[in-house]
Amino acid sequence: MPDVDVRDVPSGVTGRRVRGGAGSPLGLRRMLAEDLRTVVERDPAIRSRREALLHPALPALWSHRVAHRLHRRGWRIAARLVSLPARFATGVEVHPGAALGRRVFVDHGTGVVIGETAVVGDDVTIYHQVTLGARGWWEDNLRAPGERRHPVIGDGVVLGTNASVLGPVTVGDGALVGAHSMVLRDVPPGATTQAPGAALADRDVPRHRLELLRQTATMGSW
Repeated sequence: MPDVDVRDVPSGVTGRRVRGGAGSPLGLRRMLAEDLRTVVERDPAIRSRREALLHPALPALWSHRVAHRLHRRGWRIAARLVSLPARFATGVEVHPGAALGRRVFVDHGTGVVIGETAVVGDDVTIYHQVTLGARGWWEDNLRAPGERRHPVIGDGVVLGTNASVLGPVTVGDGALVGAHSMVLRDVPPGATTQAPGAALADRDVPRHRLELLRQTATMGSW
């Protein structure tokens, strides 16, 4: 998980403080290098780090690393100015306040939206058109200032194409959110959601995880 207060991390999600969040000793340069390696490792269409520099979603992730640091220092306008060009260039909208962990991989990227109070763990894979959003202003305006409005995504989660995870719910470590799922309640660690209605499937034995990942996470991708 990113370097957030462990009191803000719900049960079912790794509670350790990974030294990868904004302002942590890991260092911005090292995080950017990790992001580049992750693209090479997880995108079979990428053959080298040089080619990975042209990955369509990488500029959004790198810009967010910088914008998040500015946001945490209270430089909100500067953070927005850093994040906006990448949003228009890549189609990926990540609020500077969102906390993203290490080795997050955004594949394709187009249409991805991640809200201000979202927390995304380490080694998370996000396919295109994923939304980590709030329920709506009519609910958010009733919340106390600073109260979480967006999801917490655990380590090693896969978010399939066009999946929407809405509100202050928790997706536990290692869960698979299938393509086109609408998640409005907590997802236990290691569980799988599938459209319609994000029904929870039984936990899968390890030998089936790769096949399940292929079927549920990339359905509808191009």
